[in-house]
Amino acid sequence: MSPRRNHPHGAQRPAEHSQESGVGGAGTEEWQGEEWVVRPIAGAASTKHYRCPGCDQEIPPGVGHVVAWREYDGLDDRRHWHRACWNAKDRRTSKVQRSRNAPRY
Repeated sequence: MSPRRNHPHGAQRPAEHSQESGVGGAGTEEWQGEEWVVRPIAGAASTKHYRCPGCDQEIPPGVGHVVAWREYDGLDDRRHWHRACWNAKDRRTSKVQRSRNAPRY
């Protein structure tokens, strides 16, 4: 008995999306009237802790996320966002309130 095929014979497998794989795939998006460069990062590629500007929570190493910066700012102004926070950036308030014991970095 041969193993079951999950795709019909002769069907091409869909190409991997660079956004999901986290390799390359930098694109641009418009937000607040400015062009932003957005690059997905795979979980295995992240090795440091980052603070998400969308929710003010920590992004631990090994968690996939998005790096975004304004096109004219350059790489020094990159910000690391949770994917969900980046997708919900238009629905968030402009000022996120920290809890009393949250670190200030």
